[in-house]
Amino acid sequence: MLIPEDALDNPVWFSLTDCHYDHAIDYGNIKFFHPDYGPFGAFINNEDTSFAIEKHAKLISDFFIVGDKPKMPLHFKEPIEYIGLQMIIYNKINKPITETIVELTEWHYDDLIDLVKLVYPEYFKSKTNTLGQYYGIYKDNKLVAVTGERMQTNNFIEISAVITHPDYTGKGYAKQLITHTVERILKKNKIPFLHVDQTNVGPIQLYKKLGFIIRRKFSFWRIISS
Repeated sequence: MLIPEDALDNPVWFSLTDCHYDHAIDYGNIKFFHPDYGPFGAFINNEDTSFAIEKHAKLISDFFIVGDKPKMPLHFKEPIEYIGLQMIIYNKINKPITETIVELTEWHYDDLIDLVKLVYPEYFKSKTNTLGQYYGIYKDNKLVAVTGERMQTNNFIEISAVITHPDYTGKGYAKQLITHTVERILKKNKIPFLHVDQTNVGPIQLYKKLGFIIRRKFSFWRIISS
């Protein structure tokens, strides 16, 4: 059965109204993840976002609206636009997994945060890891690569935090973790997707080789209130 993809046209909104509604800060037609879980928000119906942005900025000073350009409060700077590609995959990846992949729990939390801080600090918050399952590879008693799940709707799960320690790149760890994560998501009868900055040529090529296709472009509007 063909699954409608409408939710992917506004993934933050549908994540916050489907699976992650408990983590939403609700301003009506504008919703944000609670700052402990993520820096993202979205809106519908061409809503005037200025009031919600001003209010949300009291909780977190650096955050994003994903989708159409938001209307800003008068005394705020114009938002900074980042263009991301939304990529999706429908089938299991036929690649070998030769490394031991660990399902991360609260016991691995400090290791996860230490790795995230190296390359991914602005997007990963203190409770982001609770939005889905995270998987990692350990070498030399150190977590050196990780991949996890972030936004979730009724039919889709976003793959996120594809991170490899700078000292351990080029060994195929990301490829194996993505392969593993895609398989786990498909076993939940959901479809994996991800977002990647359009300037990140290396990761984009990796995702394409693994079978992901570009579905659409997205604007991530960064709002800095201080």
